[in-house]
Amino acid sequence: MSTEKNILLVEGMSCGHCKNAVEKAVGALAGVSLAEVDLAEKTLAIEFDASRITLDKIKEIVDEEGYTVIGKK
Repeated sequence: MSTEKNILLVEGMSCGHCKNAVEKAVGALAGVSLAEVDLAEKTLAIEFDASRITLDKIKEIVDEEGYTVIGKK
């Protein structure tokens, strides 16, 4: 198991619904052990097993929820 930790900068999140949508969608992915949004910082903290899921797949799911990953913090 290869655990990776990242903090992603995400555009478009502005309310509790946004926070819940992103945390739920990313947190439900196989291999993700943490998905925590900080609305004030506009970030998504993630921990995941890199042997089970890629960072690109996580970004894709964020995009599907209607938000845009613009980089890493």
